[in-house]
Amino acid sequence: MDLGIAGRTALIAASSQGLGLACATSLAREGVTVWLNGRDRQRLGQAADALVAEVPTASVRWVAGDLTVPEGRAAIVAAVRDVDILVTNNAGPRPGSYDQWDEAALLGAMHANMIPAVELMRAYLPGMRARGFGRIVNITSAMVKSPAPDMGLSTSARAALTAVSKSISKEVAPDNVTVNNLLPERIDTPRQEFMAKRRMERDGVTRAEAFAAIASTVTAQRLGRPEEFGDACAFLCSAQAGYISGQNLQLDGGTYEGLI
Repeated sequence: MDLGIAGRTALIAASSQGLGLACATSLAREGVTVWLNGRDRQRLGQAADALVAEVPTASVRWVAGDLTVPEGRAAIVAAVRDVDILVTNNAGPRPGSYDQWDEAALLGAMHANMIPAVELMRAYLPGMRARGFGRIVNITSAMVKSPAPDMGLSTSARAALTAVSKSISKEVAPDNVTVNNLLPERIDTPRQEFMAKRRMERDGVTRAEAFAAIASTVTAQRLGRPEEFGDACAFLCSAQAGYISGQNLQLDGGTYEGLI
């Protein structure tokens, strides 16, 4: 299927690895000019080179900037003036328990996983609306619908982003601008490597055993592949997806137990 977005421009936040890079790769395959973002210039350059090696026709650029501070976001917006597609993303807080969630921790989660996405949307929505095309995809988490006891910080900030995104989607839909959220769980990325190491230390198991234990929690009995996630993102950014907005798409191997 031709997704109808060749020649468009996309900014993918926090995309030097993991889910962000997967989205950038899938968009690049569709002929989209992709801007990678991260804090580490060397890692960004390496990610850009790897993407071009995988997709030789790709048009890839990158901009360094820390999403969690105003100066970093300003640098990103100054370098990337207008985009047709915005994919927001950032690493989540460390797992923990409620006795660790003081005011500083709560604010830190919001500054990492809610405020940057909203600020980037505010920066790029006027141009999208004026041109009559825009696709925004926020990478949140399955924890938004199924909170785990140790993931309260991530859940709270991402749930706040989900709420404000729904409100924004109502306002911009008449201008052919959509706002949707992808809710991943157990995708085979560096985040799962971190979770596996945490399990190895806690349970005294091998890496293979840790990953097997993680996979056993997924209904599909396997981890999701980054390219599966990236392709879902690309479809939500497509011309064909103009009637899909304000939605939360779970990529969790069928693990979610609710009806809606």
